Amino acid sequence: MRGLPAIPRRFDRGGGLVSGASRFDECPVPQAPSRILLGHGGGGALTRRLLEQVFEPAFANPMLGARHDGAVFDIPAGRLAMTTDAYVVRPLEFPGGDVGGLAVCGTANDLAMCGARPLHLAASFILEEGLETAVLARIVASMGAAARGVDMQIVTGDTKVVERGSGDGVFITTSGVGVVESPHEIGPASVRPGDAVLLSGDIGRHGATIMAARESLGLEADLRSDCAALWPAVAALLDAGIEIHCLRDLTRGGLATGLIEIARDADVSIGVEESAIPIAPAVRGLCELLGLDPLYVANEGRFLCVLPEAQAEAALSRLGECDVSAGAVRIGRVGEKPGGRATLSSTIGGARFLTLQSGEQLPRIC
Repeated sequence: MRGLPAIPRRFDRGGGLVSGASRFDECPVPQAPSRILLGHGGGGALTRRLLEQVFEPAFANPMLGARHDGAVFDIPAGRLAMTTDAYVVRPLEFPGGDVGGLAVCGTANDLAMCGARPLHLAASFILEEGLETAVLARIVASMGAAARGVDMQIVTGDTKVVERGSGDGVFITTSGVGVVESPHEIGPASVRPGDAVLLSGDIGRHGATIMAARESLGLEADLRSDCAALWPAVAALLDAGIEIHCLRDLTRGGLATGLIEIARDADVSIGVEESAIPIAPAVRGLCELLGLDPLYVANEGRFLCVLPEAQAEAALSRLGECDVSAGAVRIGRVGEKPGGRATLSSTIGGARFLTLQSGEQLPRIC
């Protein structure tokens, strides 16, 4: 139409218009953006670039490399275990770990507690607009390293981006599949009176570390999360022919909650000695400062093992040979009555029933 200005033809790198092409031509994709954009969740060029530059190098394996809507794999002989979880820890990175390594270890550990060797993992990411790409790259690299540490492959997943202020950096949801290698049924139903109760190491370090990092307490103590994969320790017990009755990783709710849940679900009593429970001085000091009970503080690399009394010493010996369970100790035994209760014998000679907390000492620790 007469009197209308000429239509510019192309966008330049700075977002301005350059003559020579239609306004409706495709806008060039920014080169290696330093922060996550909404366009990274749009399924187009930015999404593909994020997958190729960040995710695929960290998770590389043939199934993921097929770039299909799902992973196709052979089912091993025997029984399978499956679990799913979500990770919303704050801060995203903390001494001893990050949300990525935590997501892999947490899912692998749930499988290990079923006596299952971790095989494959699916991971979905909800990214907040404005997240630094370098932070995401570190988190994804940590996931890849954690998966390789237990011979687990991250084979499929999804990525979504939400507007700035609608998330908190990165949320990760995972689902894992493993093959059960225990010849015995592992779970509360297998617990028997007279069983020994073992603890794989000192407690409370993950929750204490998150608290110190989140609140910037400026403590000089060396607090580091115990985040680790537990399968090597479980595999060592199975390889030694140990008859495991029950396993429980001590995440939210800590040691006390794990003991209570096993006692209730198995309808047995469990008695533990406070003096036998290892707690690092830094964790104990922080808990005293903040009025927390370390028995309820979260862990991400500790577990309970309930097994026949006759095999307790052999189990402790094997656990002591694994880095993740080098500090394993015996803390108590399973009784018969009153069923459904866990009792703590204190260092001053008294005893008390452990109870479930009605609230949460520290939210978003995993």
